[in-house]
Amino acid sequence: MTGMHPYADNDVRVDGTFKTTMAAKDGSFSFDFAGVYTKVENHKLIEYVLGDGREVKISFTEDGNTTEVVETFDPESENSIEMQQSGWQSILDNFKKYVEEK
Repeated sequence: MTGMHPYADNDVRVDGTFKTTMAAKDGSFSFDFAGVYTKVENHKLIEYVLGDGREVKISFTEDGNTTEVVETFDPESENSIEMQQSGWQSILDNFKKYVEEK
């Protein structure tokens, strides 16, 4: 069920699809984020194309006991680059927190 509630469906493989509904905690707004994986290299690289044609690349580089995660994305035209970068960084920060807790 999508809408004003968080939702995720994910098939991480070449030609696999994903759809995520991100929602504000207070339920005031939500948006869908969907695409198709174009390249997947286990523990190294994930690339995908969003529904609007924008491309995203995520690389994972091991360095001892740490892993550097670098995400590159084609910006959209509705919001400022700074706002978009801040949003993507927030997602990465939450991912980092989640992984470190595991």
